[in-house]
Amino acid sequence: MEVRPFKALRPAPGYERRVVSLPYDVVELVEARRIVAEEPLSFMAVELPEMAFDDGIDPLAPAVFHRARTALARLREAGALVEDVVPALYVYRLSWQGHVQTGLVGCFAVDDYMDGTIARHEVTRAVKEEGRVRHIRALDAQSGLVFLTWRAAEGDALVAELARVAEEDPLYAFTDAYGVENELWRVTGEAARALADAARPIARAYIADGHHRAAAASRHAREERRRLGVGPDAPHDAPYDGFLAGLFPDAELTVLAYHRVVADRAGLSVEELLRAVRRAGYEVEPADGAPEPGAPGELGLYTDGRWWLLRDPSRGEGDLDVDRLQERVLGPVLGIGDPREDPRIDFVGGNEGPEALEAAAGADGVAFLMHPTRVAELMAVADAGAVMPPKSTWFEPKLRSGLLLHPLA
Repeated sequence: MEVRPFKALRPAPGYERRVVSLPYDVVELVEARRIVAEEPLSFMAVELPEMAFDDGIDPLAPAVFHRARTALARLREAGALVEDVVPALYVYRLSWQGHVQTGLVGCFAVDDYMDGTIARHEVTRAVKEEGRVRHIRALDAQSGLVFLTWRAAEGDALVAELARVAEEDPLYAFTDAYGVENELWRVTGEAARALADAARPIARAYIADGHHRAAAASRHAREERRRLGVGPDAPHDAPYDGFLAGLFPDAELTVLAYHRVVADRAGLSVEELLRAVRRAGYEVEPADGAPEPGAPGELGLYTDGRWWLLRDPSRGEGDLDVDRLQERVLGPVLGIGDPREDPRIDFVGGNEGPEALEAAAGADGVAFLMHPTRVAELMAVADAGAVMPPKSTWFEPKLRSGLLLHPLA
């Protein structure tokens, strides 16, 4: 696994809490507008520039990306960002509700992504990928971390190096508005080489989150190589040949469920829906309030103000609850053919409680409270060259945006 130091653009000391934001893809526009209204230096204005326009604007409109570039320039003019003059790697630790995860941040090789050394488990959407490509070009920088993980065995050299660095005083240490403690260490010289060397034996990494960011960086690199006439045998060591990512050991990750909400019952009564779910192979029993799926194969169903517990007795080892629900209920019963495109389906992150599902379902919809997909299942899907349905995993805490940017010029 190749990881390279880079000259980061990052918050000026004292500005980190004001600048750093949630990732763009977990915030609705109305929430983004509130965040920036309360904190004009929030990086959210750069990451989600369409928030500055009326709802319904084409997310690929040139004005959107001009706005992103302008928002970044304003942060620099305000003195809220500084640029390193010496390349560095970074150690990034997030602590939340007793959970701690520590990872390596650097520029990972686009070629490792292209050849599958960095494996994916989702299919990207063309419009979203195009938007991230245009965002990179507008900023002339990569913003937002791709979240990577790897199978870290006992005695793993990289885990040991990360722990060693984290014994020193951090560059930043702050608790953000969502109660997550963020610590960042800047590592240069021999210490950076030790980190990179410790990562080199890792045979395969996996994208936990950030498929569109990785795909966009890869596409941008391919297009730059064509534009500049860089052949396949030439060195691939330009800034655009790496993408900004954080690599965290699998055992330290917290995966929450990603729930599903369908806008209506597809013309079925509650009784007809439940009969169809039973015919699909699920055991169904009434629940007194929202059930807690305690094991793979268990999930909750909410409709018409009531909850049911579903069990999938035929679920086998290697099966995914999100796959089986799509294949047996969402598709054939509720008519959700492509969950990536169908406007009748929505997704609710595992950081939200059952009340959010009930509100999203309303009087006529159907909500499904899922059991979390495990990291090992994600890896197995990627190793098999397969893909998961969209929104199969919700990792918490999310890697923050605006903490580190990778300038390409």
